[in-house]
Amino acid sequence: MAGNAENENVEESIISMVDYLKEEQELVDDANAVLGDSDENYCTYAKGYVGRQALYSCSTCETKDNILAGFCLACSYSCHEGHDLYELYTKRNFRCDCGTSKYTDLKCKLFSDKPDNNVKNLYNQNFKGLYCVCKRPYPDPEDEIEDEMIQCIICEDWYHGRHLGGCKPPSSFQEMICQLCMKKHEFLWAYTVQNEGTTSNISNSSSENSVVSVDVENTGKTDDKQDKTDDKQDKTDDKQDKSDDKQDKTDDKQEPDETTDKQKVDNCDKKDESKETSVTSQCLLVELQKRKYEIKESATFWPEGFRSKLCTCSVCKTMYKDAHLEYLPDQSDTVSAYENRGKSKAGTSTEADQEQQVLNSMNRVQQIEMVQGFNDMKSALSDYLKRFAENGKVVRAEDIREFFSQMEQRKKQKTDHTPGHFCR
Repeated sequence: MAGNAENENVEESIISMVDYLKEEQELVDDANAVLGDSDENYCTYAKGYVGRQALYSCSTCETKDNILAGFCLACSYSCHEGHDLYELYTKRNFRCDCGTSKYTDLKCKLFSDKPDNNVKNLYNQNFKGLYCVCKRPYPDPEDEIEDEMIQCIICEDWYHGRHLGGCKPPSSFQEMICQLCMKKHEFLWAYTVQNEGTTSNISNSSSENSVVSVDVENTGKTDDKQDKTDDKQDKTDDKQDKSDDKQDKTDDKQEPDETTDKQKVDNCDKKDESKETSVTSQCLLVELQKRKYEIKESATFWPEGFRSKLCTCSVCKTMYKDAHLEYLPDQSDTVSAYENRGKSKAGTSTEADQEQQVLNSMNRVQQIEMVQGFNDMKSALSDYLKRFAENGKVVRAEDIREFFSQMEQRKKQKTDHTPGHFCR
C-alpha cells in the first residue's frame, strides 16, 4: 500500500510539473505576442512613427512641466532599468521619446541625438498609469472585483468590462470601440447592421441608452409624396421656361458672349452634380445609412475582419483623414495582426509536448529524480528572481543565462565531491 501511495504522489508531482510547464509556455507565448514584433536591442527612434510597438512610460524620470512621454522596449531595458515603469501594451504611430528635450535630465544610451519632441505622438491617461473612465491604476489594489480590461481601437485607452456604457461584452469578439469614441464618430453605428450577430447585446439592450433611431427608408416614402408635388410644380415651371427660352433667343442676338458664358457655367454645375451622384451611389456607408439602426451611449464589439467591410470610397477616405482615422480600414493596424507577427518571429514552440515525452520514457526512479531536480530548480529560480523584484530591476536574458550557469557550477561541484563507489 505504501508503494502505491508513493506512486500516486509521484504521478501527482509529474502532472503538476507538466501543468506548470504548460503554464510557463503560455506566459512565454503571451510575452512573444506583446514583445515579439518589438526590438529589445535597438531604439526605434530612427524608424520614425512606428505603426505599432510595445511602449512604456516612466514615473521615476522627470519631464519638463510634467508633460507626458513614452519610449520603446529597448530603452526600457537600457535607459530605465530599475525605474518605476508603466507598461502600456502597444500603441500605434508612436516615436520613442527617450532622451528628447521633454526630459529634464535624461540622455538615451541607444540613440544619443534626439532633439525632436515628436509632435505627431498621441498621449492619453495611460502614460500616467491611469485607465478607463474610472481613472484608476492597473492593477488596482483597491478594486476587489475581478474584471477584464479591454482596449479601445480608436483612443487606445483600456476599460473595465463593467464600464462600457451598461453593455456586457459578448463571449466572442475581436475589437472594441468605447462609448466615447462611438459618440464622437457616430457614422460607425451604421456599420453595426452588418454585425448584428456579434453586437446583438448592444442592438437588443434596453432603450435607456438610446439616443436616436434612424430609419431612412420610411422617411423616403414621405419624401416620395413631396416629390410628386414637386413634379407638378416642375411641369408648370417647364412651361414658363419655354416662354423664357424664346425671349432668351431674342436676347442672344444682342448679347451672344454673356449667354455663352452662362451656358458654360450651367453645364459645369450639371457635370459636378452628376459626378457627386455617381460617387455617392458607390458608397457603402450611404447604403447602410438607409437601413434602420440605433445610436446609443454604449461601446460596440466587432468581429474579426470587420475593418475590411468598411467603405473605402474617395468620400469616406476623406472623412477618415479629416477625423484622423486613416488606420481604421487597415487590417495590419490590428493588435491581433501585431501579435501574430510577434508569435511568428518567435516560432512555434512545442517544449511542453517534448517534456511530456521525456517523462513518459523514464522509469519511476528517474521520474522521482526529475521531479526533485525540477522542484529544486524552481525554488532556486524563485529566490533568484525575487531579488530583482525587490530592487525593481528588469530581468534580462543575460541574467537568466547567469542563473543557469550558476546552477551548472553547483551541479559540477556536487558531482566532484561525491565519493566514488568501488567494487571489492
